[in-house]
Amino acid sequence: MKALFLSLLFFLPAFVFAQISDVQKESSLKINQLIHAYSKAREAKDYELLKSILTENVDQLVSNGEWRNGINEAIEGMMASSTSNPGERSLEVEKIKFLSDEIAVVDCRYLISVPNGDQRKLWSSFVVVLSKKTWKISAIRNMNPGN
Repeated sequence: MKALFLSLLFFLPAFVFAQISDVQKESSLKINQLIHAYSKAREAKDYELLKSILTENVDQLVSNGEWRNGINEAIEGMMASSTSNPGERSLEVEKIKFLSDEIAVVDCRYLISVPNGDQRKLWSSFVVVLSKKTWKISAIRNMNPGN
């Protein structure tokens, strides 16, 4: 009996604290939809969709080291990059870490399949914020693990 009590005492906090709140569960779904919308907007070069899902002060660090600051510079860079680097882009959410109920870091696998069949395997991290009940992208960091 004492062993059972000690086991519960040891493992119970892990079960309680490992669970996310209902708010975070709902937010996780919306954040996944946001990342999917971003990927779709990049693929379609949809300026209006990008503008609706990025914050005004968004910043982006791309894998070649270029910084893009502000929504206009970020969207222009995204459009130019999608044109000059053709390929099918996909983002797969690996992890969402909530810093609060209104801020989260989203880590994604970022794959670019180029026309010759090769694949660029990158990582992207997004800082997303809840703004007026809508999740938006505030920062993007693209990383090339091979460099």
